[in-house]
Amino acid sequence: MDNTKDTTTVVSGGETSPALSAEEKMIQDGFNDLLNAYLKSNHRRKVERITKAFNFANQAHAGVKRRSGEPYIMHPIAVAKIVCSEMGLGSTSICSALLHDVVEDTEYTVEDIRDMFGDKIAQIVDGLTKISGGIFGEQASAQAENFRKLLLTMSDDIRVILIKIADRLHNMRTLGSMLPAKQFKIAGETLYLYAPLAHRLGLFSIKTELEDLSFKYEHPREYEEISKKLEATAESRNRLFEHFAAPVHEKLKAMGLHYEMRARVKSVYSIWNKMETKKVPFEDIYDIYAVRIIFDPLPGVDEKNQCWDIYSAITDIYRIRPDRIRDWVSRPKANGYQALHLTVMGPDGQWVEIQIRSRRMDDIAEKGFAAHWKYKEKNVEEDTELDKWLQTITEILESPDPNALDFLDTIKLNLFSSEIFVFTPKGDIKTLPQGATALDFAYALHSDIGNKCIGAKVNHRLVPLSHKLASGDQVEVLTSRSQLPQPEWLNFVTTARAKSKITAVLRRVRKDTAKEGEAKVLEALANVNLEASQSNLDTLTMYFGFSRREDFYCAVAKGEVILSDNVRKIIKGKTDNRLFKYVKQALRMATKSSEAGEKTANEEPKEKPQYDKKKPYVLKEEGLSRNYIIADCCKPIPGDDSLGFINDDGNVVVHKRSCPIAMRLKSSFGERILNTVWSNYTNASFEATLEVKGIDALGVLNRMTKVIAEEFNVAITRLLIEAKDGVFEGKIKLKVHDVEDIQKLCVSLSKIENIKSVTRISD
Repeated sequence: MDNTKDTTTVVSGGETSPALSAEEKMIQDGFNDLLNAYLKSNHRRKVERITKAFNFANQAHAGVKRRSGEPYIMHPIAVAKIVCSEMGLGSTSICSALLHDVVEDTEYTVEDIRDMFGDKIAQIVDGLTKISGGIFGEQASAQAENFRKLLLTMSDDIRVILIKIADRLHNMRTLGSMLPAKQFKIAGETLYLYAPLAHRLGLFSIKTELEDLSFKYEHPREYEEISKKLEATAESRNRLFEHFAAPVHEKLKAMGLHYEMRARVKSVYSIWNKMETKKVPFEDIYDIYAVRIIFDPLPGVDEKNQCWDIYSAITDIYRIRPDRIRDWVSRPKANGYQALHLTVMGPDGQWVEIQIRSRRMDDIAEKGFAAHWKYKEKNVEEDTELDKWLQTITEILESPDPNALDFLDTIKLNLFSSEIFVFTPKGDIKTLPQGATALDFAYALHSDIGNKCIGAKVNHRLVPLSHKLASGDQVEVLTSRSQLPQPEWLNFVTTARAKSKITAVLRRVRKDTAKEGEAKVLEALANVNLEASQSNLDTLTMYFGFSRREDFYCAVAKGEVILSDNVRKIIKGKTDNRLFKYVKQALRMATKSSEAGEKTANEEPKEKPQYDKKKPYVLKEEGLSRNYIIADCCKPIPGDDSLGFINDDGNVVVHKRSCPIAMRLKSSFGERILNTVWSNYTNASFEATLEVKGIDALGVLNRMTKVIAEEFNVAITRLLIEAKDGVFEGKIKLKVHDVEDIQKLCVSLSKIENIKSVTRISD
């Protein structure tokens, strides 16, 4: 679905105008580019079929324009070209991409597509139409439902999700024509789900572009700064590469290899992410580029052996760093990625990462699973780990009633995780996400083993369920028939499968407990000849301080609430005034829930303010009042890249654009997002926290507080300093006017002798 589409504009009939023929030329040129790209591929020539799909889509979308003003058909053509050139897919996928919006946006039905193009294309177009509302709806339940549809459709035909990712990539490339609030929503959604999905499917170049484009719209200033620094350092990087490559070229040519060697520069988003995570400046990122060697296998020589031959040749020249060898050749990643990674000390005293791949491995690395089809005739195994992953997803979808946002977070957790390989006692290998525990491993074997797990032996040593596993561990699971999943297990399992299985059992146990408690309550009422009516049950629930009847029943079953002979007194109101207290408490809760639009008896509903999303919302401060609320999670201040979220009260809550909570809000409640700008603040002050690290020496603290208080006239609200083994770390909470204050302060503090780093953090 094209998110950059405007309302339908129909071009009037009559004679062909010059503008229309220019449009026709643009459309024809676009289609010719697509055909040329297809004819260069290894797929069977089915030009007639693709032309038929193009003509049908062109006629169906005739007269409709995108927001940018170009004919709408240019979007399906562009998506089809991505599917063909960047994913390596064939005529079925190209036709489906050309037709992907026809059913949703025109009068044609899936049956029409089936009649003209057959079952397979109709099935893919139908799958794309089902998830066309975007993965995320405005409500959490719709969001989870769309996500379920997406993943279930994936298991029918992986091409549905590949075309959906291509559709999103083109929308991101043309996002400039959208309003800023819409840009934040689409960029946030892309980073939250589409980029991890592309990563999981092995589409690394597309994943990188999606991340960079999202970053460009969310943090334009930082994007520009890092891009300029990359440009400025390009020449020195090229010199380093040439110096490094010269002896390697000599050696590889002597081996008779056909290969190419090139430097791959880290993406802008990856660099920024590392700067944020490590709290270091651009200049301290040492692995900005890596060297990639792609070879054509010699006849009759195994690809794996050739990778190791090249490895051997390089380590004859340069000193290797042993802890940085990654062998993805012998054991490919779950998304099909194969390569041999090593890090060596270059001739200029810098560590250089080298990635060694065959041409086939490189294709799969760039185009993911789609590239497997290109090598079908070469007997490449198609039955990959992806099928197992899809099976896990399907099992999670079948577990009843997952909370929408928790469900998405759990899935995302597994989408973007790096993997470890763990052995069973018999030597079978299981792939798990980094950080997986012994209990995750138990659930990976079978849900019954997980449910009955009491501990594990890792490398023959007894460990608790929460023990984190490492690659190469051999794990033996210990079980007991009397064991049942415990609520605290959810605190340390990491895999989506384990979480869903534990939650399902806990929910089932809770229902059984509630039934047992309900029977006791009904018996207590029968003993005093009282009817088990809704009002009597609600009265008892409120009297004992519970807002939900199920909680009350569970407490009774566990013996936390004792129902004595005074049940009649409680219901008839002849006891102390505790009932009144609980009723008042319940009423207070009901009043609070009027955020969702309920009225209390004596209160007129307040009219919520209306916001114009086409204009930036100006964040003002007049006297002691503000027209916004600062989010506690990230505490933005004037000058920060920010956005507004309209909460249930109609108030604007301001978050940093990079805040993880804001990421979820953009993905889940895109229609409530506002583009915000700060007005000029001269008197108002905002809280910010600095983290300071340095060498412990006499007088450092005194000099720091002097700079803050005297040079900048800034109030310190909290100061925590801890020194250990000759170094210190500290957090300083301050009241500042804007980001510029913070930047100047950081520069001044970092000039103090013995202070090694000063960074702003979210407290």
